[in-house]
Amino acid sequence: MTEVMNWLRAKGPGMTLTLLAWLTMLFLVAPLIVVVPISFSGGAYLQFPPESYSLQWYRGYFQDPTWIAATFLSLRIALVATVLALVLGFPFALAITRGLKRWGQGLERLSMAPMIVPTIVYSVSVYSLFSDLSLVGNWIGIALAHTVYCFPFAVVVLVAGLRKFDLTQEDAARGLGASRLTAVRRVTIPQIRSSFLSAGFLCFIMSFDELVISMFLSGVFGTLPKKMFDNIRLSIDPTIAAVSVLEITVVIVVMAFLLRMNRRMQM
Repeated sequence: MTEVMNWLRAKGPGMTLTLLAWLTMLFLVAPLIVVVPISFSGGAYLQFPPESYSLQWYRGYFQDPTWIAATFLSLRIALVATVLALVLGFPFALAITRGLKRWGQGLERLSMAPMIVPTIVYSVSVYSLFSDLSLVGNWIGIALAHTVYCFPFAVVVLVAGLRKFDLTQEDAARGLGASRLTAVRRVTIPQIRSSFLSAGFLCFIMSFDELVISMFLSGVFGTLPKKMFDNIRLSIDPTIAAVSVLEITVVIVVMAFLLRMNRRMQM
C-alpha cells in the first residue's frame, strides 16, 4: 500500500497534467468530429445526429459552379499571397538576423504590425486605399491585402529558421569565393527548406480561410469563406458541413506531407 501511495505522489501531478491535456484536446477537436456525420446527413438541415445518411451534399458541392468558382478563386488568391509573403518575408528575415542586427528587434516588432492590428480595422483601411486604386472587386486586390496579412507569419517562421541555422556554413561558402547572394541561395536556403514549407503552409491556410478582408474587397464575387458565410446567413444546409470536412481533410493531408518532408530533411 505504501508503494502505491508513493507511486501516486510521484506520478500524480504528471498524470493530472496529461489528463487535462487530453481533455483540452477533446474539447477543441469535438466540433470537428461533430461536423463529419453532419456532412453525410440525408436531411435538408443541419442536424446532429443525422436521421439518415447520404452523399448528396458532397455531390451538390461538386456540381454547383458557384461553389467550385469560389474554391478556385480562394486557391488562386492564397497561392499568390503565399508566394508574395515568402518572397518579401525572407529578405526581411535576413535583415533581422544578418544585415541589420542593430535594428533587428525593432524590425521584428514592425513586421508584427499586421498581426496586432484588428482585422476589421485593417480591412476598413485597405478598403479605403484600394477603392481609390480601383482594386475593390478585383482578386488581385484581395491577394495583395492577404499578402500583408500573411507577411508577419512568414517572417516569424523564417526568422526562427535562420536563427537556428549555423552561420559558419555561410561564412565558409563566402570564404571559398561565393558571393553573399550565392551563399544565401545555395547554402542557407536549402538548409532552412523546412522553415519555408512551414511558413508557406501557414500563410496559405491564413489566406485561404480569411473572411473579413475578403468581404470588404470581393465586391460581387466571393471567395470560399465568403460563400460559406453567405450559405449560413441565407440557407442553412449541410453543404457547408461537407465543404468544412473537405477543408479539414486537405489540411490534414498537407500537414502529414510536411511532417514527412521534414523527417526526410532531418535524416
